[in-house]
Amino acid sequence: MPGGSSTAPWLIVGLGNPGEPYSGNRHNVGFMVLDLLAARAGGRFKSHRARADVVEGRLAGDRAVLAKPRSYMNESGGPVAALRDFFAVPVGKIVVVHDELDIGFGEIRVKQGGGDNGHNGLRSITKSLGDKEYLRVRVGIGRPPGRMDAAAFVLKDFGAAERKDLGVHLERAADAAESLVRDGVAITQNAFHATL
Repeated sequence: MPGGSSTAPWLIVGLGNPGEPYSGNRHNVGFMVLDLLAARAGGRFKSHRARADVVEGRLAGDRAVLAKPRSYMNESGGPVAALRDFFAVPVGKIVVVHDELDIGFGEIRVKQGGGDNGHNGLRSITKSLGDKEYLRVRVGIGRPPGRMDAAAFVLKDFGAAERKDLGVHLERAADAAESLVRDGVAITQNAFHATL
């Protein structure tokens, strides 16, 4: 089995900032993808004591816990570690879906482990888990135009031209998360990295 322990569920976490003002931000693509996965699993998010909204269901035929932390992005690690402990999930079955500045808009990359690349959500998760070997679905949002600060760019909504294709890219990111659960890292990388 790709993720290790067969009895533990998968924990799939989307990163974002809670609240309506942030809902369309580039930084919130993780939440957007998790909404799609929840619909696929036929579940509705419910409040969990780990400071996250959670759906328990099945994804790609396996038990899965889908989660959106209710903390701000830079404090995502606390809820993720609490969910890991509550559901007894090994690090190899944790998937984090997040925005990525260093790949083009709409490109999807998956990997296991690595640094945080300046992403505050990943930094918080790595610190709280005490381990960086969790899986990542990296959803490309591209670089800011001109001299715009990266922090300002990620907190802006997608532009009109981007929104036309955004739904397709979010569906592919959800497909990548399901593929990680079903097929593991190598097969998912071959499937999603080769389609560029």
